[in-house]
Amino acid sequence: MQMLFQWDMSRQPTARLEAIFWKTAKAAEPTRAFANQLFEGAARDTAALEELISKHAANWRLDRIAAIDRAILRLALHELRATDTPAKVVINEAVELAKKYSSEDAGGFVNAILDAYRKSLPAK
Repeated sequence: MQMLFQWDMSRQPTARLEAIFWKTAKAAEPTRAFANQLFEGAARDTAALEELISKHAANWRLDRIAAIDRAILRLALHELRATDTPAKVVINEAVELAKKYSSEDAGGFVNAILDAYRKSLPAK
């Protein structure tokens, strides 16, 4: 989420931002690889992810959504689309990130958008 936020603010190459981020952040190699995969995918698919956000954020223009909330939503939507991580886990993690890094109401806002997206998916 932090790399995606920084990328959104600067549009630097993803590899450069990863190198900078991992100089100070500590994680096991599998965790780093997974984080990089999510970051790169969300950055690459930003247009499609923003379309999904706009579709499910009733009465909210994308430019009115806080940058940190957009980063959290992009990351979560990408993870929901590209991995086998259970939707409930992805949504819970995104809500916790919003509560920690954004405003008081961000958790509910993020939850509403991600839950609307989840409900739009075909049943498995």
